[in-house]
Amino acid sequence: MFPAPLQALRVHHRSLKWNFSRWRGLVLAIALSCLVHLFSSPSALAQRQLPVVEMDFPEPAVSVLDLAEQLSENQEARLDAQLKALEKDTGWKLRVLTQFDKSPGRQVKDYWGLDDRSVLMVADPRGGNLLAFNVGDRVREILPRTFWIELQSRYGNQFFVRDNGKARSIQSTVDALENCFRQGGCRVVPGLPDEQWILTLVTSIAGGIVCGFAGKPRTSEELFNWQWALLFSPLWLVLFGGFGIGPVIRRTTDWLPITRNVLGFLAGLLTIYVLPFMPRMGTTSDSSDS
Repeated sequence: MFPAPLQALRVHHRSLKWNFSRWRGLVLAIALSCLVHLFSSPSALAQRQLPVVEMDFPEPAVSVLDLAEQLSENQEARLDAQLKALEKDTGWKLRVLTQFDKSPGRQVKDYWGLDDRSVLMVADPRGGNLLAFNVGDRVREILPRTFWIELQSRYGNQFFVRDNGKARSIQSTVDALENCFRQGGCRVVPGLPDEQWILTLVTSIAGGIVCGFAGKPRTSEELFNWQWALLFSPLWLVLFGGFGIGPVIRRTTDWLPITRNVLGFLAGLLTIYVLPFMPRMGTTSDSSDS
C-alpha cells in the first residue's frame, strides 16, 4: 500500500491522463466534422456533381468548345485557328473547354484524341480559380509542375479575371502556352506582370540597403568597408540577385526592368551609405587632437 499522499498523486495523474484523452478525442472529432462540412458544402458539391451530358460534337472537329459562352464568335474562331496552327507547326496539341452547368466529361478525350502530347485547358468559373489543366506525360517533360501552378495563379485568379474578363484570361493563357511550346519548353511563365516586377524592385532596394549598411565606413580613414560588405554578401546577394534580378531575367528579355532594379539597388545602397546614423570611429579623437 502506498501512503495517502502518493495514492492521491496517482489518482490525480490518472485523472489528468483521462482528461487529456477525452480532450484529444474531442479535438479530433471537431476537426473531422469541419472537414466533412467543408467537403459537403454546396459549392464543393456543385463542383463534384456537375452533370455529364451526352453531346453531339461539331464536325469537322474544332479546337475550342465554348459551352459556358465565355468567348465571342470572333474570339472563338481566332482561338481555334491559333490552336490548329500550333499543332501543325509543333506537334503539340492544346484544346480549350469552357463549362459551367454541364460538362462533356471524358467524351472530349475521344473527340480530340488527347494523348501524352496534349493539354486540355478547362475554364470553369464556379471555383476560386478559373483555370484547370489536364496535362500529358510528354508535356510535363518540358513544362514542369511549378510552371502550371504559376500559370494558373497568374491568369486564373479572381482579380485578373475581374479586371480583364474571362476571354482575356483564356487568350493570355493560350498565348503563354504557345510561346513555350514553340521555344521547346519553359521553366517559368513568360512575361513579367507589374505586381511581380514591383516585388523584384522592392527586394533589389532591400539588397542595396543591406549592402550599404554593411559597407558603411567604421573609421574616418575608410571609404567603404569591404570586409563587412563581404560578410553580409550572402544576404544582399540573395535579395538583389536571387529575388531582384533572377526572376526578371527568366521571364523577359526587356532591359528596362533590369535597369530599374539595378538603379533601385544603387539607390538603397547610397541612401544608407550617406545617412549619418552610424558615427565613424576616430572622429572624436581627430577633433580633440586638432
